Amino acid sequence: MQRARISRSTLTKVEKGDESVALGIYAAVLFVLGLVEGLGNLADPAMDSLGQSIEERNLPKRVRLRTSRTPGDGDD
Repeated sequence: MQRARISRSTLTKVEKGDESVALGIYAAVLFVLGLVEGLGNLADPAMDSLGQSIEERNLPKRVRLRTSRTPGDGDD
């Protein structure tokens, strides 16, 4: 708590995963605990399987358009 320079109430919020706590506070706590290298995984899209599946669902579907053939276009 003192090494991370946060109050007891903020530490309690961090422990509960309170979303109102700034990311910098989480980073400070992870640093003090020696776990800061895991912080990079939070922003790594490869680590977010749920986000990837949502993005895949939102991708446009491939649509093939019919082309009209006109006489003399080389398909005789």
